[in-house]
Amino acid sequence: MKVVVTGGAGFIGSNLVRALVDTPQVDEVVAVDDLSTGSLDNLLDVPVRLVAGTILDPEVLDDALSGAASVVHLGALGSVPRSIDDPLRSHHANATGTLTVLEAVRRHQVPQVLLASSSSVYGANPVLPRQEGLRPMPVSPYAVSKLATEAYAIAYASCFGMKVLPFRFFNVYGPRQAADHAYAAVVPRFVRAALDGSPLQVHGDGTQTRDFTYVGSVTSVIVDAILRGVSSPDVVNLAFGARISLLELIGELESVLGRRLEVVCGPSRAGDVHDSQADSSRLQELFPEFRRFPLRVGLEATVSWMSGRVPAGR
Repeated sequence: MKVVVTGGAGFIGSNLVRALVDTPQVDEVVAVDDLSTGSLDNLLDVPVRLVAGTILDPEVLDDALSGAASVVHLGALGSVPRSIDDPLRSHHANATGTLTVLEAVRRHQVPQVLLASSSSVYGANPVLPRQEGLRPMPVSPYAVSKLATEAYAIAYASCFGMKVLPFRFFNVYGPRQAADHAYAAVVPRFVRAALDGSPLQVHGDGTQTRDFTYVGSVTSVIVDAILRGVSSPDVVNLAFGARISLLELIGELESVLGRRLEVVCGPSRAGDVHDSQADSSRLQELFPEFRRFPLRVGLEATVSWMSGRVPAGR
């Protein structure tokens, strides 16, 4: 079985690639990445073929997808703030990029395609937990581009009989997640600051909540979906119903590190939602044996990985 992962040198992609090469039923893994946000370091010592190029280039995709049994489309330009700074770039990478991938999947008659959307599509909808049937109310260009991702997937399933599985990811974190850029997610930012002895910068008062999902949970669900050929005519939340505030996250990180951390609160960011929590009923129906990693376990793994890359203290 050949599996292609777009965004395969990125955070989630490289973790998935590693899980796939350890899966006996998978004979070949191909990573497609333009390395604009991904890193070759994420694929060191991993027996994977890297096709270096953009998902917007049909020739790049033709090279990668020939003979594939499954495509996992993770390639995207992440971050709500980044999309506010440059909406067109986010749209081209996320919406047009998805359309280009789906056309390549159709061209090569790949039996299955899994795609990554985002909990950000729920946006201003106040209902918790977030159930997939809720009205999307995106409040950022990034969220709109991800809504387009899943809508295109569902439309292609309807028009062309394509087997699709669009997931909505919720605040995925873990090893290999970049912390050294302006758009870094909250967990790697906090962990890096803590290891570096710097204050933890909180946008808002810290009471905002997220359904933090360890990357190991995400990759195990995706691998299972590939092996069993799971598809869905509707989007599926890939999260487990946790609702953890940033202050609780900081408290757990303090427990892992065994010391108090300095916290500095500032203004909230445009495009951010205050609360996010998944309804995981649909996920449980499709993946009854899924495994949720507790926050403590995920933070310990993240700290362990980052501690070898960030000087402890100044």
